[in-house]
Amino acid sequence: AVLQKPGNSKPESSVDLRGAQLHWANELSSKKNVFRLRTVTGNEFLLQSETDSVIMEWYNTLQSVIDRLDRENPLDNVLLYSLRRAGSMEMLDHSGDEDDGRAGHRPSLPRSASNLENSERKRVKSRLKKLIQKRPPLQALQEKGLIKDQVFGCRLETLCEREKSTVPRFVRMCTEAVEKRGLETDGIYRVSGNLAVIQKLRFTVDHERAVSTDGRYLFPEELVQEEKLNLDDSQWEDIHVITGALKLFFRELPEPLVPYSSFADIVETVKMSDYLEKVDRMRCLVLSMPAPNRDTMHFMIRHLRRVMEHSDSNRMTTQNIGIVFGPTLMRPERDNVNMAINMVYQNQAVELILGEFERIFGPDL
Repeated sequence: AVLQKPGNSKPESSVDLRGAQLHWANELSSKKNVFRLRTVTGNEFLLQSETDSVIMEWYNTLQSVIDRLDRENPLDNVLLYSLRRAGSMEMLDHSGDEDDGRAGHRPSLPRSASNLENSERKRVKSRLKKLIQKRPPLQALQEKGLIKDQVFGCRLETLCEREKSTVPRFVRMCTEAVEKRGLETDGIYRVSGNLAVIQKLRFTVDHERAVSTDGRYLFPEELVQEEKLNLDDSQWEDIHVITGALKLFFRELPEPLVPYSSFADIVETVKMSDYLEKVDRMRCLVLSMPAPNRDTMHFMIRHLRRVMEHSDSNRMTTQNIGIVFGPTLMRPERDNVNMAINMVYQNQAVELILGEFERIFGPDL
């Protein structure tokens, strides 16, 4: 099911209807004519209309689409994706209890319709349980290319290996957008973007399938070029949304850009009193990082220096960038009582790398 945006051929959002269930649910609202749509993944939606004929048309249309999708596009292929994060069979076990517990409060339906509903629910639940029990391991599906990891929350080396690069594509796209239209923006990277739009961008980047307007599923390899992410699209016109998404990407790395194994050494390096020795030591530490970490660090610092060149307009000085990106690019593996002190050193480390970019990375990197 898709929610169409007025005047736009692309859907505003979509709902996976395969395996979904419809139940009359007037007890859940003070209004009349309410039914509940529950998807395979556990999401629930209440639909209501004051007009009896309208609500029945909605109910019958949705049920017709659910039945058609079940016939034309089997549930199994979709569940390999949609149930991957569904947890376990707990949702299925409890859903039956929940529905049974509310059965006494449901508006009366014709006996044949009620029996059909119960039979359909049991049939879907039985199929789901059998599928979950026999589904292949996640690793096997990944090896066959049936399931691809997300971008947000993916390990840096895994993402780079998948993209055959040492700098993630999303990082390149965001920095290019900033350099194209955000270098003069006051507080770039420091001002927060709209969180809801940032999460929408994250979902767009991470999406594993798209639903066409006729209800068919399109998997990543089937997406045409115009459906792929375009940060010049009007929905991402606020540059603070893009910078917010980029910072979120780094914060959600399972291991930060500066590996945990390097954190203590970098903090100790920042504390050194001899400046030249400090820079040399920082250079050794940075260049000894794994290639994806080192190259992405080099790419980001070079970009942030371009941001600094416009500090008269955007007010992003070395210190301000250090405050924003210190805790974003590096953090200890475990939080401790020295968290506030560590944050100071994290900021200073980024400031040092920014200020001594050429000496740390060298002219050839």
